Order: sequence, then structure tokens, then C-alpha cells
Amino acid sequence: MKYNLIIADDHKMFIDGLLSILKEAPEFSVTLTAKNGAQVVKYLDINGAADIHLLITDLTMPEIGGIELNKIVKEKHPTLKTLVVSMHIDGQMIDQLIRNNVDGYVPKNAEKEELLSAIRTIVKGEKYFSKEIKRAYTDAMFQEKKNKEVVLTTREKEVLKLIAEENTTQEIADILFLSKHTIESYRKNLISKLQVKNLAGLTKHAIKMGLLDE
Repeated sequence: MKYNLIIADDHKMFIDGLLSILKEAPEFSVTLTAKNGAQVVKYLDINGAADIHLLITDLTMPEIGGIELNKIVKEKHPTLKTLVVSMHIDGQMIDQLIRNNVDGYVPKNAEKEELLSAIRTIVKGEKYFSKEIKRAYTDAMFQEKKNKEVVLTTREKEVLKLIAEENTTQEIADILFLSKHTIESYRKNLISKLQVKNLAGLTKHAIKMGLLDE
């Protein structure tokens, strides 16, 4: 079977290099080379995407860049596969592309064998992300999750620990030399802040945070 490709990149040297690589794979034919995403959108608007199997695109291009191009293509031509080949290895960019159903992503310094493997994998209906891309994405998602973790003040941790140790509101107030009303406010705030429903949920958080081991 013959697979028709579109290549979008504003660097002629990269396009020439990719065309040279694709000559070694007779199953692929390049229908269009474009300097930016706008040219790709115009071509697809006129000709449709029924005969195109894969769009290979850079990220940083004039007029319409790769992220926006991928989004437009997936909205207008959802069956058209997309592969990003870029020197930019940014976890947030990768996440944005994945959210918009990109089919693959490899760095521009990838070996030609990996690039051909990525193209063959994607046109057959599977996803392909290089190890470097997967690592950058995982690191970014871990950092985002870490940033979203709730941060408690020293006093909130003290109250949480005492709650988990099954002290009553009055007992906690006496231990911390605070009013019963203040402790009740802390308890309500902790339930809201930690997004739990009851004291059992607070206890689980105290255990998770290692407060009972102190």
C-alpha cells in the first residue's frame, strides 16, 4: 500500500533531509511540502484529507505553528494522522498536543531508523512517542501534580495531627491554648482544603503526610 504524506516545516534543509530519508521507504509518497501551517490548512480545505495518511509537522512555524495546526487538522479531519518532529522538548507542549489527539512526537535529532519507525507505526493506526518525549511528558505531569499538592501551615498540621489522634475539639483547644471556636474553624477549613468529607478523611491525610510518625 502507498501512503501519502504532507510535510510542514519552515526549514528547507530539514524538508530536504526528510525527503532523502523517505526515498529509502518506497511505500511513502510526499504529496505536499509546506513552509507553514497556513499552507497545509489551505491545501486540505481545497483538496480534503481523504487521500492523505499522515501530516508531519514542526512546532515553530510562521502564521500557523504546529500546535495550532494539529488542533485544526484534528477538528476538521479527525482521521488524518499527525506526527510532530521538533527540536523543542517541552512537557507542557507535549501535554497540549496529546490533549488534541496528536499521534506521535519525535525530536529532530532522532536517528532516521526511529523516524521511519514512527511514521510506519502511526500510518498503521498506532501512537508513537520517543523515549525522550515520554520522559519529558512524565516529568512535566509529575511536577504539575506536585505543584497542585495542598500546603498546610504549621498550625494546621498541629491541629490535623491532634484530630487524627482522636482528641476532642476541647482537648485540642486546651493543648494549643486556643478557643474551642478557633479549633472548630480549623477543622472546617481542613475538611475544605483537603477536600474530604469527615474526620476519617482527615485522619487518612494525617497518615499519608506522616504526621502520626512525628
